[in-house]
Amino acid sequence: MNTRHISLLVALLSLVASVAVAAPKRTHTVTASDYFSLAHVYQVAPSPKGDRVVYAELRWQRGHEARNVDLWVVDRKAKRQRLTFDRAMDHHPVWSPDGRWIYFLSRGRRGLPKALAKTQQVWRMRSDASGLMAVTRHAKGVESYALSHDGQSLVYTTAKKRTRGDKLTGLKKKFAKLQYGSGVYKYTHLWRLDLREWRTRRITKVADRFVRSFALSQDGSKLIAVTVPSRRLIDNEGWSKIEILELKKGTWSALPDALWRKKAPSPYGWLSDPGFCPDGSIASFRVSFDGYPSETVVVPLTGEKRHQARLLPRSWRDAEVTLSGAAHWNPKLRGDERSICVKAIWRARHGVYCWHEVTAQAQEPLRSTTRATSGNVSNYGMSRDGKTLVLSMSDLTHPPDVFALSTKGAKRYRRLTRVNPQVDTWKLPQIEAVRWKSPDGTEVEGILELPAGYKKGSRKLPMVVELHGGPTSASALEFRFWIYGRTLFASRGWALLSPNYRGSTGYGDRFLTQLIGHKNDRDVADILAGVDHLISTGIADPERLAVMGWSNGGYLTNCLIAATTRFKAASSGAGVFDTAMQWMIEDTPGHVINYNKGQPWTAEKAMRNSSPLYRVHKVKTPTLIHVGENDPRVPVEHSRALFRALNQYLRVPAELIVYPKTGHGLRAQTHRKAKMAWDIAWFDRWVLNKKTAVKSKKDSNRP
Repeated sequence: MNTRHISLLVALLSLVASVAVAAPKRTHTVTASDYFSLAHVYQVAPSPKGDRVVYAELRWQRGHEARNVDLWVVDRKAKRQRLTFDRAMDHHPVWSPDGRWIYFLSRGRRGLPKALAKTQQVWRMRSDASGLMAVTRHAKGVESYALSHDGQSLVYTTAKKRTRGDKLTGLKKKFAKLQYGSGVYKYTHLWRLDLREWRTRRITKVADRFVRSFALSQDGSKLIAVTVPSRRLIDNEGWSKIEILELKKGTWSALPDALWRKKAPSPYGWLSDPGFCPDGSIASFRVSFDGYPSETVVVPLTGEKRHQARLLPRSWRDAEVTLSGAAHWNPKLRGDERSICVKAIWRARHGVYCWHEVTAQAQEPLRSTTRATSGNVSNYGMSRDGKTLVLSMSDLTHPPDVFALSTKGAKRYRRLTRVNPQVDTWKLPQIEAVRWKSPDGTEVEGILELPAGYKKGSRKLPMVVELHGGPTSASALEFRFWIYGRTLFASRGWALLSPNYRGSTGYGDRFLTQLIGHKNDRDVADILAGVDHLISTGIADPERLAVMGWSNGGYLTNCLIAATTRFKAASSGAGVFDTAMQWMIEDTPGHVINYNKGQPWTAEKAMRNSSPLYRVHKVKTPTLIHVGENDPRVPVEHSRALFRALNQYLRVPAELIVYPKTGHGLRAQTHRKAKMAWDIAWFDRWVLNKKTAVKSKKDSNRP
């Protein structure tokens, strides 16, 4: 069997701005209110020739609780134009093949009949914002869409609710506003809209599956989708399939799933990002696991290797690279070459990696590797001619902006936007990666933020340990201002350490999987060793330490305050208190099963050891507890139980804040303001011993 070498390219070599901008003086001390001045670029789509980029910009607006998304377009000369203005959450932009139209999803946009006013539909406009019109007008709204490669048709999905299953179905229909554990399901219909005749026909005959995401082949003959039997409470992992729909026949066929189910380290994989190579001969998708490395799966659809799925490729783990995002095929097929790119993380740096010469047989190890020295990619896209890569990218001095990169010749970036010019005047934290050894000898890395102008060794600083969620995630080496501590505390004179403890991505498979069966053990040891390291260097004051985190970071905060009394204050956000209870009430129980190697009745000891509950009597740390009222991932019961234990039984200073009508993340402006204000006040009170912690008008920036 002939094989070909697979080459790996990290498309992050040097950062060159397209327009020289004189650096303004950094005179502004960052406060919590500055957070709400930031815009975030989170979707980028290059035009077919790569000469323009449409991007979605997420921004806070005065008088509104939620952020809004608008579309902008920018050309190669960095000339940009705002395209949309309504509070309609415009997103998922796609160019027509001729570059004349931009299609996108929008909800609540003006110009529709009253009955459709609040529904999400597909819209389009020209790149100069003219010709705006609703392309679809479905009564229940559109959930997702894809434009055909020739631009002549549109495939979109709608949802349908059905009640079925047993003899009591009549009661469920009669009392339809109640919630049921079974029998009431949400399904998907697929539709095709001919953009020449403006006629719509339904592709699927019956609603018997829910389509989570899908993609069209370039020839328009088939569709690949991530499907589940229905949209239920716990259908996110383990129940999903990869299915191919023949559009003319309307018939579905599921790809054999042994590789990512029975043969995988866990059967609870999350499937996402389905796609086809340009000639439709190879399908691809991503499978992600809690606690185990993510994989890109490729499946030949023709020839001798038909349906023999394989992973792309395992040997790259020697380079400590972990998949962190979607895969994109180069849309231009050059001879027999099929190249595929993915977003991945290496040591706190997110980049774009590409394999070339992907065929049904290619299984060779990596041939070459280069790595970035700066820049973190959050989103990317490739032009139709395959010559331009566009990126949403941040670095140590700015949040994500739009950059363009030629895929041929010298790898030089052009910075096309400066969506947050105010940041150029901010006194930014000094950001660096630091490393230390855990007690078992494992090297651990973290992101350290220090106040602007601080000189190491000049004085000891109060330090907050900020813990990322996941834990199959990582803190990135970038400028990041968010409500969980980064930038804000450095601006107030604190050091901040964000450890990438065992189980984090970007440090190799072994480092990632060493947390399996060792939660509330190796992760805690890694974090405390990092604290010791910063104390030994003379940066952190051992008498002024705090710890905070959200989700898995909240869980680890709970673990740490039960393991040591060295922290003077803690802020626990949406943190697990009892892992057995977590299996019982969360929406993704595979997470707990993976890390504890079983269910509560088969892994009783592991569940107990990983639960802060059984050591809570050792807690002495004043603890602030945050949680969303409607959090399905880490339900509010954990936070209520922790507060009950600390406040009522152990008499430890504690406060519980429940954010109404809120899920796992805080989205409302008022809630985010409250989160930051309470964290500052709590740490001022218990770490810095300030008598007056809450300021009525201005933020206090001195510890």
